Amino acid sequence: MWSKQTTTEPQSQPSNSEVDNDRRAVPSARSLARIGASLEIKGSVTGEEDLQVDGKVQGPVVIGGRLTVGSSGQLNAGVTARELAVYGKVSGNVDARDRVEIKRDGAVIGDIQTARISIEDGAIFKGRIEIGRPSPNPSAKPESSRPSGPS
Repeated sequence: MWSKQTTTEPQSQPSNSEVDNDRRAVPSARSLARIGASLEIKGSVTGEEDLQVDGKVQGPVVIGGRLTVGSSGQLNAGVTARELAVYGKVSGNVDARDRVEIKRDGAVIGDIQTARISIEDGAIFKGRIEIGRPSPNPSAKPESSRPSGPS
């Protein structure tokens, strides 16, 4: 099953086990969790991976990656994510560090704070939009907290 690597094999080629490990590492960085259409969650949802919501969630959602609300998805609470794509309905304030996309049949009822936004024809949006530059570090201090004057 496992064989020892021989010296006749070129050193520049990775062994099969190294290739398999590399393949496993790539999907974990882009792993996707999914809440199915028949699921209903009451409570907070948090995580660092990408999430697709096709069911109903009542409670705050904090995702470190991309949050996709599918066409049958409904979120009733605040949302914090790196990116948000809405095909369904979001009722609550949205804070997306990178961008928000409201697709043709999507709806967002609430205030949005993001660096970039896209609202397609036919989408529903009711609220306020605040567009700012994304901070390179989420824990970066705002400029007003920097000391003023010469150092």
